[in-house]
Parts: sequence; C-alpha cells; structure tokens
Amino acid sequence: RIDKVAGYGEADVARLLADAGIVRNRAKVEAAIANARAALALPDGLSALLWSYAPPPRAARPRSFAEVPALTPESTAMAKALKKSGFRFVGPTTAYALMQATGMVDDHLTGCHVAGDRPGA
Repeated sequence: RIDKVAGYGEADVARLLADAGIVRNRAKVEAAIANARAALALPDGLSALLWSYAPPPRAARPRSFAEVPALTPESTAMAKALKKSGFRFVGPTTAYALMQATGMVDDHLTGCHVAGDRPGA
C-alpha cells in the first residue's frame, strides 16, 4: 500500500537495505519512499495523472520488435509531470514501460497469442 510505504522511516530503509531479495541501492529505496509520498500528495491521485498521458490506440499492431518504441512523446511528457510532482528515478523509458505494463499501450505483435489475432484464432 502506498500509504504504508510513504510512512517508512530510516529504520525501514535500513531493513530494506539488508534484504537480499530486493535491489539494495539506498538511492532507489529512498526514491521508492519519496515516490509513495509524492503519489499521496497528488490532488487527483496517481491513477488520474498517469492515465491523462495515455496515447490513442495504435492504428495497427507492430509486426516486429523493431516497431515497438522505447519511449514516446506521451511517456516523455508523463516522466516530466512525475518529476515535477516530486517523483525520482522516472524517465521516459520507465514511463513507457509502465504504460505497457498497465495496458495503457498494447505492443503485442501481430500474430501474438495474447493479441488474439492469429490466423485461425
């Protein structure tokens, strides 16, 4: 939960830095906590901010991975808005990965079983 992470203090940072199951980088751990606090401070909430940058659906599915971008104008704008709101470790490539992971963009290739557009599917 965001509110729980936002309430983490120095003892929690020390505990996390000792956890071999996660990336133990102080700057990244502290950024995750700061990002939770920044998310809670957003007037309309994190979801509203993120979805306000969702691009229109693609006209056609990409045919190869070469057609899948690493970043877009929308992900660049999203990253700038997040940074302006106090988020850390957020760039346009990370923002685009978030868009892919949350379904804001659909980069499944033509013929992918997930896309449901295989011949005979």
